[in-house]
Parts: sequence; structure tokens; C-alpha cells
Amino acid sequence: MTSIILLSIFGILNLFVGFMKSKRVLMPVVLLFLAVALGATLLDWNQPKSYFSNMLSTDNFSVGFTAVMVLSTLFILPFSRRYVINENANLAEYYSLLLFALVGGIMMVTYENLLVLFLGIEIMSISMYIMAGSDKRNILSNEASMKYFLMGSFFTGIILFGVALLYGATGAFYLTDIADAAIRMEPGTAPLLLMGLLLVLVGITFKIGAAPFHFWTPDVYEGTPTVFTSYMSTVVKTAGIAAFYKLMSAAFGGVYDQWFPTVVAITVLTLIIGNIGAVTQTSMKRMLAYSSISHAGYLMIALTSFNDRSENAILFYSLAYGVATIAAFGVLKYVADERGSDEYTSFNGLGKTNPLLAFAMTVAMLSLAGIPLTGGFFGKLFLFSAALEKDLLWLIVVAVLMSAVGIYYYFRVIIAMYMKEPAGDRISVDPLATFTLISLVVLTVLMGVMPGLFSNLL
Repeated sequence: MTSIILLSIFGILNLFVGFMKSKRVLMPVVLLFLAVALGATLLDWNQPKSYFSNMLSTDNFSVGFTAVMVLSTLFILPFSRRYVINENANLAEYYSLLLFALVGGIMMVTYENLLVLFLGIEIMSISMYIMAGSDKRNILSNEASMKYFLMGSFFTGIILFGVALLYGATGAFYLTDIADAAIRMEPGTAPLLLMGLLLVLVGITFKIGAAPFHFWTPDVYEGTPTVFTSYMSTVVKTAGIAAFYKLMSAAFGGVYDQWFPTVVAITVLTLIIGNIGAVTQTSMKRMLAYSSISHAGYLMIALTSFNDRSENAILFYSLAYGVATIAAFGVLKYVADERGSDEYTSFNGLGKTNPLLAFAMTVAMLSLAGIPLTGGFFGKLFLFSAALEKDLLWLIVVAVLMSAVGIYYYFRVIIAMYMKEPAGDRISVDPLATFTLISLVVLTVLMGVMPGLFSNLL
């Protein structure tokens, strides 16, 4: 709760800081704001509290995911230097929207009432609609914003309709009250409750980019400015999957057998479409979009497993995936800005011209592929362990096969960087972004070498 208040205040204050003539002060100020919010969040560890008649609550689950989202935002900001040096960019507004979106994400992991969940989704979504179209002179950015807004609004309506049906079936918005009604499952209200659950499930799967409601992801990711795409791919997805897991565990754990077939079908479809779709791409950005879809499928494995290992597996995987994805998008941004393209060929010879960028991208690709000695390996291992405990061996087989497919398209980038002739001159990288890339690489390797530091926190 403290982080919600602080980030809301910081977002408003940042707009006033934007009146200053120099924009260079904005990034340090926002980084300081985020560091303060991260510290305030960690102070709530092992101190569960509830607020506003238990509409919001903080526990280790919400603190862990809030910390991952704030930390991800901290890592993303250094790659926004182009907006700092561009006098025409509305930098203060961009940063404030990121902070407000973060407020919505935190509400999505601290809610105990469906109305708060809906409010959090809307706060985050509206901010992202604007940021998707922030490059006003780029027709792809305009298209991305319009597609995201229209389809996002449509699925928001589906969520709201589902919430209305759940209220009609249970007479409550609180998760605990809905859980009691779901366990009783009276014959007269059972169809209404299950239909409401299905509609809410459909709406949330859209928000996390899971199939078959993934169709917006490649186009929106491609048109959205890269900095905001990385935010969308990490922070938004983390908030969505955490909210999804909390809803199913706190409110519908008693009817697991009813929703399991639907969720496991979505999981398998997401894994297949995400990985197969990525294979056919020539654009690095679109490949990362399909990669994001596939990783939503991996995260949903823990949801289908639904046991004591699931929470820790989702938290660890979210951090490992977020760190690697931010590094990949950070390198992509510098390469695309310098060479004017985000195709695989733009990365040709990067290992010779920019060894640091190439190494950071290599570590990121290895982690996303789940190769040992990276955080992604143990992230998948923990997810598969949770599924194995639930005797979902067939689902693990599907996931492993899709991981093998993922190795193909992730290694295409590595091959281009080290086995092709350079596609351009050396790319200039500012010191803050360099430090951030090194930090991301160190954290990815640390999670792969010493996973015990980050696992079993919840």
C-alpha cells in the first residue's frame, strides 16, 4: 500500500519536474523515486496488512511481485536516453505514465476484491494505450495504439461482464466470499458462476498475451517504441500472471477440476503458437513478441500445477524472464536505432564491433532458451518440478519440445552476431546503459549459478 501511495505522488511530482528547462534531471529523479518505492515495498516483507475493509492486502506474495515489477522498471529506464536528448519528446509525461502503470500493476497483485482488480487493470491498460502510440510520427506506433486500445477495451468489457456474473452468482466481490460460494456450488447458480469465471479468465489471458487471445501481441509490440515494448513484455505480463494466479488460488481453488481443462488447453496452445510463430519471423522485435507469448505459456504451467511449488516458481521465472527480456530489448534498441532495422541481419558481426552488446544479447538469449548456468534454466526447472508433482508429465513433454524449438530461433541471433560479417560500424552506448546491461548479465548468471538466493521466498 505504501508503494501505491508513493508512486502515485511521485508520478504527479514528476509532471511538475518536467517544467524545468533541462530534461536530463528527469531520469535521475525517477530512478530515485523507484528506488524509494522499492525500499518501501521491501519493508512490508513478513508484515501482512489489509487496507480499506480488506479490499487491498499486502503479504509476501504481493511484496515479491511488486519488487520484481519495480526492479524491472528501474532496469528499463536507462534505455530511454534517446528521449532525454530529444527536445521534442514529452519525457516527463512518459515517465509519469510508467509510474502510474506501475501503480495499476501493484493493485493487480494486492487486490482482495474484484473491483480493485478491475481498477488496477484499467489504470495499467490506459497508460499502456498512450505509450503504445507515443511515437506520433510513426504510422506503426499509431496502428499499435489503436489496435491495443480497441481490443483492450473489448476484453475489458468481457472482464467486467464476467465480474457482474460472478456477483450475480455469489452476491460478493471479495475473493474469500466467492471462494465459499464456489465450494458450495449450488445447482441454481453453478452455470452463472462458471460462465463468469470463464469470461474473467478470457479477459486476463488477453492481458498476458496467451493464445488464442494473443493476436494483438506481434503488431502492438512491433509498433510500440522499444522502451515501452520492454515494459509491456515484462512488468505488464508479471502483473497479469500474478493477478491470474491469485484469482484462481484464492477464489476458485475449490473448483480446480472445473477450470483445469480450459486453462491447460490455453497453456498448450500458447506454448505451440508462441514458439512456432517465432520460428517464422525475420524481425527480432516480432520474434521477441512471439517469445513473450510462449513464456506466458510456461508461466501458466505453474497455474495448472496449482501446488505449494507454484508461487515460488512463478516469482522466480518472472524475475529471470524479465531480466533477460529487458537486456534483449535494450540491445535491440541500440542496434535498431543505429542501423535503422530490427531484422536479424542488423545483428550481423555485432560480436566484432560491440563485444559487450553481443555478450549481453547472448546471455539473454541463452536464458530465454533455458540453457544451464542462466536464470532461465532454473526458472523452467522449477515450473516443470511443480507440474511433475501434479503428475502432469505429458505437459512437461510438450513444454520441453517447445523449448527445443525455442533454441532454434534464439540461436539465430547468436549465430548472426558471431558468424557473420559486420553490418555496420561500432555502436555508441552511454555509460548508464552499459552499467545496466552488465548488471542484467550478472543477475542472470547469478540466478543460474546460485538459484537458492532467489527461490523459496514465498
